Amino acid sequence: MADMEKLYAERLKRYVTAMRNEKPDRIPIRPFVAEFTAKYCGYNSQEVSYDYEKAFEAARRCAAEFDWDAVVANMVYGWMGLVHAIGLKYYAVPGVDIPPDTAFQYIEPPEEQAWMRADEYDQLIEDPTGYLFNVWLPRVSTDVRAMGQPTSLRNNLSFLKGGMAMLTYFNAFGTQVARLREESGTVSAICGILKAPFDIIADKLRGYKGLCTDMYRQPDKVLKACEAMAPHLLHVALSGADPDKNVPVGLWMHRGCVPFLSPAQFERFYWPTLKEIIEELWRHGHQVLFYAEGEWNPNLKYIAQLPDLSIIYHVDRGDIFEVHRAVGHKFCISGGIPNELLAFGTTDEVRAYCKKVIDGVARNGGYIMDASAIMQDEPKIENVRAMTDFTREYGVY
Repeated sequence: MADMEKLYAERLKRYVTAMRNEKPDRIPIRPFVAEFTAKYCGYNSQEVSYDYEKAFEAARRCAAEFDWDAVVANMVYGWMGLVHAIGLKYYAVPGVDIPPDTAFQYIEPPEEQAWMRADEYDQLIEDPTGYLFNVWLPRVSTDVRAMGQPTSLRNNLSFLKGGMAMLTYFNAFGTQVARLREESGTVSAICGILKAPFDIIADKLRGYKGLCTDMYRQPDKVLKACEAMAPHLLHVALSGADPDKNVPVGLWMHRGCVPFLSPAQFERFYWPTLKEIIEELWRHGHQVLFYAEGEWNPNLKYIAQLPDLSIIYHVDRGDIFEVHRAVGHKFCISGGIPNELLAFGTTDEVRAYCKKVIDGVARNGGYIMDASAIMQDEPKIENVRAMTDFTREYGVY
């Protein structure tokens, strides 16, 4: 136990030092592994999606056997038990709607059947939580009834089942984080969750096509809706943030990148409310893991407006070397190792690319090793091990 606590302290210091854009003893290794952990441990996607204890166990085993510095307690974040407890319609479930060895999928309805209608912005703006509870939830759940409709024992129990399921799942994370620390000295990579207000509308309310139409037909409503939701999203982020202010709040961004939005649309619709939330979190001492899914390099001039050290910029499809030139003096950078390389390349190619990235962006610290995107079951095990082992050997300062 004492040895593990010492190892944990070393890893936490290494991780935090890099996130503060400084030079640790070596480059931290913090892979965002999801269904990859299932593949490594002999499970399929259905098993880790339904049985979160198997997902937890797989994350712990990978952390220990790969000897990583930090991992997410469970990157297979969509628990299908909760989906079934309240009958959510917007997930395709492994082993039910899709093959059991396929990661769960998000289902976006046709524009004319969007979960939020085009003429409902005023309701959302007036009372975001009331709208979600009274209008949105009955549409996305098979068991919840809209106001004025007949209810049954099954309808009423859906709230009880859903609440109990959510509490059970979320409470289990505390034990998981403690076990990672005690069993392998591994740091929990993030704490708390944030989404951009625009992404809430695009992902769960109007859908991408509907929101694109709204930006032209009723742009002021879109802006006011983002502004109305921002305080609620800030509250959620703060309520789950690390009280010790070491590890960052997780932010996965979806619809703000090219080609979903032009830089001009990003500046007008996406950026103002998200920027304010990140700045407010930083005023409270919390960094944000700015997980830039897709191609965000055209928006770097806006991201550079954020306070120094307020984010860790994670690179997916963007040019990591351009990111380093533009914002590397302000923020720690992570990622940048292509998932397709980990899936289809050789171990020698993986090592060579890791060397290229380390030489190009990590010489003065402020870099965390990871793949470009969340690792589902595509990466070869030997390639993830090559990325890990090479970084541990070559990434020493």
